[in-house]
Amino acid sequence: MVSAKAPVTAGGAAEPEAASLPVIAVAGMAFEARIARGDGVDAVFAARADLLERALTAAVARGCAGIISFGTAGGLAPDLEPGALIVADGVDGPLGPVETDNVWSERIAAALAATPLAAKLRRGWLAGVAAPLTGAADKAARHRATGALAVDMESHLAGAIAHAHRLPFAVCRAVVDPAWRTLPPAATAGLRDDGSTAIAPILRELIKQPSQIRPLMQLAADARAARATLVDARRALDQAGALRFSPRVA
Repeated sequence: MVSAKAPVTAGGAAEPEAASLPVIAVAGMAFEARIARGDGVDAVFAARADLLERALTAAVARGCAGIISFGTAGGLAPDLEPGALIVADGVDGPLGPVETDNVWSERIAAALAATPLAAKLRRGWLAGVAAPLTGAADKAARHRATGALAVDMESHLAGAIAHAHRLPFAVCRAVVDPAWRTLPPAATAGLRDDGSTAIAPILRELIKQPSQIRPLMQLAADARAARATLVDARRALDQAGALRFSPRVA
């Protein structure tokens, strides 16, 4: 398992050939990776940490210009609504705090701020966790302890690998479940280790406890808001060239 000393800044000056190498987007779920992929951007995804680490390490070995954690996150700051967009200054997780590349993050934030997404945009730190943080009380406690805006399970790993390979690192995440929302067990029941979704376990949860149907429908609405934000953000970053590297981008 990779590790990061606290605090570190991932990245350094990009090599001249970096412009011809892809950026690697790191996600936890298949739909996030589909949004992230595009011209100059490859994507790796998995819900289980060892699978994600293996996939990302292999992608880095093939060559890349930088690593961006791209996808959804759970809200920790109480003022963040579903669909809020975070360009992180760093991630504090099980492997220690890792700062993002300031120059690259500023380019990403500037590209987003030049669009209607500006109203949803926030800067700050993310928290990294090894298991889903689903309870409102747990989210509130993590926010009090860290001051982080949101939480996910992939960014800390992406940051540690970026640091280990001296690659620029950035984070762009959209909030799904707000801080005050507790997720029902059905919300995570269908998530496979590889980041895909199985329907049968979700249905079994709903049959066992039908009271989960309403909160699951609310989560579906939250997820639509987050997905729309990610799609708009990816389009804006592509149009601005914010995911492309020149020799002096980082």
